[in-house]
Amino acid sequence: MSRLVVILHCIFVLLMHFNAEAKSLHVGRGQVYSDIKSALAQSAAYDTIFVHSGTYAEGNIEIKKPLTIIGLSYPVIDGKGKYEMVSVRASHVEFNGFILRNSGYASLDDPAAIKLYGSNYSKVINNILEDNFFGIYIQYGKHCLIKNNKILAHGIEEQRIGNGIHCWKSDSLQIIANSISGHRDGIYFEFVTNSVIWRNYSSKNVRYGLHFMFSHQDAYYTNVFSDNGAGVAVMFTKGVMMANNVFEHNWGDAAYGILLKEISDSYIIGNKFRNNTSGIYMEGASRIILEKNTFISNGWAMKVQASCMDNIIEANNFLSNTFDMGTNGTLVLNQFKSNYWDKYEGYDLNGDGFGDVPYHPLSLFSVISENNPSAMLLFRSFIMSLMDRSEKIMPSLTPDNFKDEQPLMHQLNYD
Repeated sequence: MSRLVVILHCIFVLLMHFNAEAKSLHVGRGQVYSDIKSALAQSAAYDTIFVHSGTYAEGNIEIKKPLTIIGLSYPVIDGKGKYEMVSVRASHVEFNGFILRNSGYASLDDPAAIKLYGSNYSKVINNILEDNFFGIYIQYGKHCLIKNNKILAHGIEEQRIGNGIHCWKSDSLQIIANSISGHRDGIYFEFVTNSVIWRNYSSKNVRYGLHFMFSHQDAYYTNVFSDNGAGVAVMFTKGVMMANNVFEHNWGDAAYGILLKEISDSYIIGNKFRNNTSGIYMEGASRIILEKNTFISNGWAMKVQASCMDNIIEANNFLSNTFDMGTNGTLVLNQFKSNYWDKYEGYDLNGDGFGDVPYHPLSLFSVISENNPSAMLLFRSFIMSLMDRSEKIMPSLTPDNFKDEQPLMHQLNYD
């Protein structure tokens, strides 16, 4: 016990020494320091720098020691279209409460409003980013928090704009409650593991609202992805949890709520897919569980390509979609179990809540239009309606085992 007391006493003394040594520095008109770089040069590790309101155009500002830097009344850091404004090259840095605008543009070194280089346990919170090439960029970072930032650009071509939040070769990140629009991709993960994306709003980005590449064991919850060029893409990835998100208003020939390409061992639950060309497009996807999702007013609720296998689609709602399902082959290696299909016309004589006859969600017209897009000109014509009904009675072109054996008679309530 005496050894424990000695250790606790030493820790207390060290903390008191740290608190006594850390100091506050003030930057701004009438303050001790007139510019941020001067305050950085005079600061010591774990100091706090307060930057008062005003505009600061100081080129590239490098942070090379653990510091807390707080903007008072949202001071502006202006890159003049030439510089990466803030480069964080230390761990345990907090950057809070600034407007950062007009970064430089370059395709080789990817300048950003604020970039973290090998930084651990750092925070970028409560900032407003306007008209930058990349917004917030993390490379080789661990345990960093990106929270409550507003990131706005006006990109038109994806080659001329970077991503809103770009994360590369990082681990244990938290991306929380940010608003991103007008970038190439709203949020981009490549080689990022064990990280969480939560309560973000990503809209009107040129390409994807969210883009995953080779990023395993991550999760994204309760985000909204709306009006993006092609929706959301999760590619070459495994072990992803996707829950309670909204994917909406992603229209176009190659647009979807979410693209799943070469993804495995993942879980998709409680999401809403609304007003997309395709709610979910799956290619090379395996061992995915999709349950308790709602697909409403999409062109295709789901397109499950023949390269997909061992996926379970269970207890989902399919409402007012032009087509419930689409595919490009006849091989069916996936399970459809106990979903609600508003197009189901079966009956429930024993009153157990399940239809007494299976439902075939793949319509003949969906199969025809998959291979012959021009056939959409005949959509809703009498002849195509007649052929669809005939196909349901005696399947010939659609796979007979592409079916839900126990379709639900009533819509599931997940609100």
